[in-house]
Amino acid sequence: MSTTTIVILGILGFGLLGIIGYFIMIYNGLISLKENIKKSWSNIDVILKQRYDEIPKLISVCESYAQFEKGMLDRLLKARERYVRADGVKEKSKASNQISEALRSVFALAENYPELKANENFMQLQNRISHLEETLADRREFFNDSVNNYNIRIQQIPDVFVAGMLNYQQEEMFEVAEEERRDVKVNIKLPSFD
Repeated sequence: MSTTTIVILGILGFGLLGIIGYFIMIYNGLISLKENIKKSWSNIDVILKQRYDEIPKLISVCESYAQFEKGMLDRLLKARERYVRADGVKEKSKASNQISEALRSVFALAENYPELKANENFMQLQNRISHLEETLADRREFFNDSVNNYNIRIQQIPDVFVAGMLNYQQEEMFEVAEEERRDVKVNIKLPSFD
């Protein structure tokens, strides 16, 4: 074997090792992003479960006030049941948004019931659920960032080739309900200075 042949084989060998190393680096990066999505979804799911567990307690406190609107509580219970049956990020996201909307309605209606608003159990539950909603918003943001980073990477060259070989598809984000996107209408009546 000539020196030239050895040099060419050496260059080809290092080139092949470089390509394999680069493929492994891309593969590991995509796996890391995919697992980060799973982890961040699990974090959301924990908060959703905690909120789910608080709803029966809230309903029980509200039902003790006979005049409290039964339809409002039924809506909250139905939204809770939809969450249990939901499968996947899109369905869970939609069910979660329905629970959030129903909870906002219950808390807004409670303003009309001073005895309920003054109830210590109700106040504790309202504070606990509000805290869970804030935590959920933070974790939803982290989840969506993870999904966005992953979706970008699987579309970029050269990652798109490795993602295609692994059959990686775009992931769905945890979307906000349409009702939460609308502007809040505030009617302020200013005093007349006539």
